[in-house]
Amino acid sequence: MSHDLSTRASDARELMDDPDADIAMLERTYERFRVVNALVSGPGEFYRRDIRPRARRGPIRILDIGAGGGDVCRMIAAKLQRDRLTAEITALDADERAIRWAAGHDGGSGVRYRCALSEELVAEGQQYDIVFSNHLLHHLTEQELQSLLLDSRRLVGEDGIVVHRDIARSRAAYALYSAVTWLLSGTLFRGSFIREDGLISIRRSYTSKELASIAPSGWTVRFALPSRLELRRDAGTGR
Repeated sequence: MSHDLSTRASDARELMDDPDADIAMLERTYERFRVVNALVSGPGEFYRRDIRPRARRGPIRILDIGAGGGDVCRMIAAKLQRDRLTAEITALDADERAIRWAAGHDGGSGVRYRCALSEELVAEGQQYDIVFSNHLLHHLTEQELQSLLLDSRRLVGEDGIVVHRDIARSRAAYALYSAVTWLLSGTLFRGSFIREDGLISIRRSYTSKELASIAPSGWTVRFALPSRLELRRDAGTGR
């Protein structure tokens, strides 16, 4: 089936967001996220550019909003351990199913897992050096996105940064993801939501122009290959 990718499919819904989603398929999806994120959205550059330089100045606090299965947090924790650097990493998700699975598959990384909304951490007065998300923005309505950005600003200290990383919608991204996941649908991704939800995610995602048009003052949008977007607010851009 072909889809019109000229506009964002904001009404499309991912299967894993259904509260009644098959739990076995959902947990298999969390497990397979490790492979997908390592291939298309690993935190390598983010770690080298934003996390490691700050951690070298002393222990830092990192918050991942909408952490899902927590694999990106665990990748970051492993890099910090390799570099003998110290950080408190919190994986936050509003879905209890995700947090329960992530905590049960931590593997000794030391990541903290919490089921809550970002606004709850704001109310508690929590502060972090780095707040980030991975593949979260496309799940949100425009109003929810604006609330996330406001919460993110409030959760970082004056010298902190916010980095929200997501997919960039394009026909090329859709075609490539469709082809690769079709080849693996009977093996690696069998019994998961990876293929179908991934295609829906691309349809729901923003282009750089769309995201820049709704981003508040002080936020910048960066595009990177392969079809990646980064919405960020750096230290010193005001509150």
